[in-house]
Amino acid sequence: MAAAAAATAAAAASIRERQTVALKRMLNFNVPHIKNSTGEPVWKVLIYDRFGQDIISPLLSVKELRDMGITLHLLLHSDRDPIPDVPAVYFVMPTEENIDRMCQDLRNQLYESYYLNFISAISRSKLEDIANAALAASAVTQVAKVFDQYLNFITLEDDMFVLCNQNKELVSYRGAVPIIRCSRGTAAEMVAVKLDKKLRENLRDARNSLFTGDTLGAGQFSFQRPLLVLVDRNIDLATPLHHTWTYQALVHDVLDFHLNRVNLEESSGVENSPAGARPKRKNKKSYDLTPVDKFWQKHKGSPFPEVAESVQQELESYRAQEDEVKRLKSIMGLEGEDEGAISMLSDNTAKLTSAVSSLPELLEKKRLIDLHTNVATAVLEHIKARKLDVYFEYEEKIMSKTTLDKSLLDIISDPDAGTPEDKMRLFLIYYISTQQAPSEADLEQYKKALTDAGCNLNPLQYIKQWKAFTKMASAPASYGSTTTKPMGLLSRVMNTGSQFVMEGVKNLVLKQQNLPVTRILDNLMEMKSNPETDDYRYFDPKMLRGNDSSVPRNKNPFQEAIVFVVGGGNYIEYQNLVDYIKGKQGKHILYGCSELFNATQFIKQLSQLGQK
Repeated sequence: MAAAAAATAAAAASIRERQTVALKRMLNFNVPHIKNSTGEPVWKVLIYDRFGQDIISPLLSVKELRDMGITLHLLLHSDRDPIPDVPAVYFVMPTEENIDRMCQDLRNQLYESYYLNFISAISRSKLEDIANAALAASAVTQVAKVFDQYLNFITLEDDMFVLCNQNKELVSYRGAVPIIRCSRGTAAEMVAVKLDKKLRENLRDARNSLFTGDTLGAGQFSFQRPLLVLVDRNIDLATPLHHTWTYQALVHDVLDFHLNRVNLEESSGVENSPAGARPKRKNKKSYDLTPVDKFWQKHKGSPFPEVAESVQQELESYRAQEDEVKRLKSIMGLEGEDEGAISMLSDNTAKLTSAVSSLPELLEKKRLIDLHTNVATAVLEHIKARKLDVYFEYEEKIMSKTTLDKSLLDIISDPDAGTPEDKMRLFLIYYISTQQAPSEADLEQYKKALTDAGCNLNPLQYIKQWKAFTKMASAPASYGSTTTKPMGLLSRVMNTGSQFVMEGVKNLVLKQQNLPVTRILDNLMEMKSNPETDDYRYFDPKMLRGNDSSVPRNKNPFQEAIVFVVGGGNYIEYQNLVDYIKGKQGKHILYGCSELFNATQFIKQLSQLGQK
């Protein structure tokens, strides 16, 4: 029972909920909820920089901000008019440029009072700059509060966060002091050394320590410390290039999806103008994919054909409900005094009342069906046009060392299969995953085929250098055995009445296999001995002296872990961790990364590296 209670408590305070609570407290002047004498929230303006905007937008909607009394939300560096009788809440990074602009606001007497919240800790010298500006502007009494919020990360899921600005201060958040594990000789090791030092110094500063005894949620094991695993992107370069098959990862791969918002361009057919017929303008539509969206929460980790089938089922169930309301409406319109009509009328009044009361729910259901029909259709167009099911299945075979049914050259040379970038991704996965690099003659043949297909060879140039230098070249990460099995094509979505005609698209079913990051986490979390992780460094910031040992002092398996990828993460890896932890009762994982990129953005980085 205790374990179940602990699990519930931990789940109830996910990183998304904790960050939302901290933001709401901040917007409420850093005190418990205040309303004025009329019961209305206190009206105020919110001033943020781009970082603040990125942190708030996936967590709080415009309506929620309005409910909290935010009448205006403006960028710090935009032209802002004075509103002298309203308090202002600032949420910005403590940069030189931002501090200068805040001092200018004080001098211009823009607002009634100023609540200054810094996303990460502000230095003493910058604090003095603000104090001097407030003195000079006779606005000292108007600066109501100054807070360090330690919210320098973006939360996209209950258990996933991204650092907003790379190469700046490390993210700081309240919590138990973690045990840190990392591989040697990597960027992750450099981060671990710095983080260990920073946490060590922070623990010595009793007045300002981030770590206090009461930080763990009620019911959690306060003696249980979390594990922080720092891994380097180099341990697995194939996964970020991999064509994927689950809904969220596909949306991120093929659509414009950023900070939980997807932007679609929909062409609106053909219009006839005096100059003749021409395509209509493209409509731009944006959709927020949030935790409130039950369909998204349930299906974001599902294989795509299953998503298409579920959207179709939702649509059919909605239509049945809608038809019932229409039927009742027509019955209610019956005229005439005959007894049959009257008894029918009274029978149906209760039904109609219930139908009307469920109308808001029905409209919300319709909104979500429309949203996912549009998003899933856009994804399906990419799958069909680029044969992404073929790429996904073939890459899975390469990564799991299964016999290939057709030659790589055939796919690269097929003008109907994918974009030049798709072909490059496929070839890089093959090049990274094979233990025996292709001979120079074979490589030249592949290069010619890639060039003929319109590929930029810079990414290959970099991967070639990386493979020559890395120790992993002799033993690349293994991805387990075959992970897909084709099923018969879906019957439901093949019906002519379906929104999704899946003709020609394979119904591939995923088989759970742990990716390298998940495998490393499993070894360290469960204290398993494995050549892959046996020499990982072990840091315990609570120890007085730095312990440069790979021998863990803690022998018990961990209940909670944070896995952080230095050099960028992706939704494929995140989903793999989510699937892994489902089978572990009472255990929790948080996935973090320095940035979240899709394959296109990653290829661009590899290309820049290949030019150097």
